[in-house]
Amino acid sequence: MDEGGLLGGKFLFKKLPDGLLDKTRVRCTICNAEFKYHRSSSSLAYHLRAKHPTESTSTGPRQSTLQEYGACGRITKNVREKVTNSLVVWIAKNCRPVSIVEDDGLREVIRAASGDECYNLPSRGTIVSRLHTLYGDQRAQQSSKLVQVRNDKVTTLGTDSARNMVAAARLLPFEHMPCMAHILQRTVTVSLNDSAFERALAKCRKIVGHFKHSPANAQELKAQQAAHGHQTEPLVQDVPTRWNSTLEMIKRIQRNKFGLTTILTQQNSKVTMLTDQELDRLQKLEELLEPCRYVTELLGGERYVSCSMVLPALCHLFRIMEPSDDDPVYVLRFKKIFTTDLAQRRDSSNLTWLKIATALDPRFKDLKCLSKDERREVWASVHDLLMSETDAHQPSAQTTEEPSPKKSKMSICLLGSPDSDTEEEEDAIDCCLNLYKAEPKIDIGECPLQWWLKREGAHARLAPIARKYLSTPATTVPCERLFSLSGHIIQKKRASLSSDNVNRIVCLSNWLSAKKD
Repeated sequence: MDEGGLLGGKFLFKKLPDGLLDKTRVRCTICNAEFKYHRSSSSLAYHLRAKHPTESTSTGPRQSTLQEYGACGRITKNVREKVTNSLVVWIAKNCRPVSIVEDDGLREVIRAASGDECYNLPSRGTIVSRLHTLYGDQRAQQSSKLVQVRNDKVTTLGTDSARNMVAAARLLPFEHMPCMAHILQRTVTVSLNDSAFERALAKCRKIVGHFKHSPANAQELKAQQAAHGHQTEPLVQDVPTRWNSTLEMIKRIQRNKFGLTTILTQQNSKVTMLTDQELDRLQKLEELLEPCRYVTELLGGERYVSCSMVLPALCHLFRIMEPSDDDPVYVLRFKKIFTTDLAQRRDSSNLTWLKIATALDPRFKDLKCLSKDERREVWASVHDLLMSETDAHQPSAQTTEEPSPKKSKMSICLLGSPDSDTEEEEDAIDCCLNLYKAEPKIDIGECPLQWWLKREGAHARLAPIARKYLSTPATTVPCERLFSLSGHIIQKKRASLSSDNVNRIVCLSNWLSAKKD
C-alpha cells in the first residue's frame, strides 16, 4: 500500500462524510469507478490493464506465464496470412514453381526476417488453392473490363508475316494487321545480309566469341574496362531473331575498342581487332540502325501502342534513309536496299486500315506522312465510313405500312427532290469532319483514346469509328513475350504441369505485372 494511495496513486480510499477514510472501498482516479478492497490489489491492477493500458505500471519483474513464453517472438495470425498471400503473388507473378514452399532456405529466410523460429511455410495444397482463387478474382476483374467495351470485341487479327499465318488470316472474318515490329526487323536483316558491312560484322562476331567463350579473356576485359574508366559490361553476340542485337554488338565493341586492341595484341591471338576503316564503317552502320532501334522499341513496347503510329514512324525512317551527297557508296547501297524492302512490306500490309487510323488519331490527323492525293483519299474513306454507319442505324422501311398518297407536281417542286435528304446528310458529315479537323493536335505522349473519350459528346458520330480503329495494336510483341514466358515455365522439372495450370500462371503473371505498371 502506498502512502498516497494504491498502485502509485491510481486508486484512493473512499472518503466518508466525517472526513475519515473507508478502507474497504477505493476509487479509480482516472475514471472515478469504485471497487471493493480486501487487502489485495490484483483486481485493481487488472482494471488498469483492461481499461487504462497506457496508465498501467509494473510493480516489478515477474515470471512469464507458459502461454506468454510460447507466444514470445511468434508472428500473429494476420501477419501469417499476409505472408501466405505474398508468397502466392510472388509465385504467380514471377512464375516460380509451387514446390518452392518446400525449400528449407526460404523457410529460414522468413524465420530470420520475422523473428519467429517456429514459423513453417504453407503446404503446396494451400498455395495451389490460393492460386486458383487469385486467378478467379483476377479473371473476373478482366471480364468486367471487357464487358464495358462498347465496340465490337474483335475487329482485327494481328500476326507476324509468316506465310502460314497470313494464309490463316484470310480464312477469318477479321481485318488482318501484320506486326510492324516484325516487318521492320525483317527489313533490317535483309539489308544487312546484302551489304558491304557483312565482313566487318563477321570480325565482330569472332571477337565477341573469343571473349564470351573464355572466362580468362572475359576477366582481362573487365580489368581493361576498369583501367580505362569504362563501365564493366560483357560483349553482346548478335542473333538474327534477337531485335537490335547487331546494333548493341557494334556499340559495345566501339566503347571498348582500346581495351580489346590491347588484349588481342598482348595475346598475339589469331582473332584480330577491327581496322580503323572497319571501325568507321561500323560507326556509319550504328547511325543507320539507331533510328530503327527507336522505332522498333516504340512499336514493340508493353504500353498501349496504336496502329495509328505506324505510318508516321515509317515516314520518319524513310526520311532518315534518303540518300545524301556525302554518303559513301556502301551507305547508299544499304539505304537503297532498306527503303525498297520496307516499301514493299508496307504496301503489302493493311495500308487502308493504317491510313484511316492515322487520320482519326488527334496526334497525326494532319497526315503529313502521306501525299496530298493520299490525304484526300483517306478523308473520302472516312466520309464513306460515316455514311455507312448512318445507313446502318436508320430504321428499315415497314412493308406493312399503307402507301403514302401521291404528291402533286407543285408539292414536289416546293418541298424539293427526293435526294434532298441525302444532300443534307452529306452536309452533316462534312460538318462533322470539318469540326474534327479544326481541333488542335495533341502531344505525342498523350493517349488518343482518352482524347476521344473526353470529346465524345462533341464528336458523337465519329467517336465509335475512332475507337474501333485506334484500339488496333501495332504489334504482336506482347503476345510473343507471353509465348516466351510459357517456354520458361514448362521445363524438365515442371513437365507434369497441366495445361490449365500453365494458362493460370501465364495469365496471372501478365495481369499482376500490368497492375504494377
